Amino acid sequence: MTGEAVVAGYETCPSWAPVLGFLGASLCIILSNWGAAWGTWKCGLGLCQMGVKYSGGIIKNLVGIIMAGVLGIYGLIVAIVISGAINSPNKDNATNMYSQYTGWAHLAAGLCCGLCNLAAGGATGIAGEVGILATGLRAELNHARANKMTGLSGGEITDEGDAGKLYIGSVTILSFSGAIGLYGFILALIITSSNDYPCDFAQ
Repeated sequence: MTGEAVVAGYETCPSWAPVLGFLGASLCIILSNWGAAWGTWKCGLGLCQMGVKYSGGIIKNLVGIIMAGVLGIYGLIVAIVISGAINSPNKDNATNMYSQYTGWAHLAAGLCCGLCNLAAGGATGIAGEVGILATGLRAELNHARANKMTGLSGGEITDEGDAGKLYIGSVTILSFSGAIGLYGFILALIITSSNDYPCDFAQ
């Protein structure tokens, strides 16, 4: 085309390409923290309700809240990796040094980690709340049964009986629900580390 300078590489490295990388980083941390907050909220509700009658089970039932909080850390790590890989424009000629290919890869990585952590947070929160309440209820029933046999009534729950078996099952469910976020985190790291297309402008 007469009168227009043709810059080789512009099609693969447009000026808007960094938007994809920044979107990937921001969506990753937003969705991951959303999942972490969701899981913490649901498990926290269950823990407070259970703690009214079974205060002895509060500490060990913090597992769900801890696992929900880890999801936010996954998102933070991937967001830092993505944002650190976004190249700034060339200071000499103001050309973009971040390719469209790399931008789409980073967006995919951010969505992969973020959405997986969001799903994991929901699963952890719902399963954690039900598990916590069920464990507390089982301990309360065992305590009432023991009091009936001994002729006593009331008192704080000191022996949870077979509620520990229910607790082990609940923790197992939480482990696999939290693994959903871990899978997305691992894949996001693989995508960010192996998919990079450098910009090489021919002047």
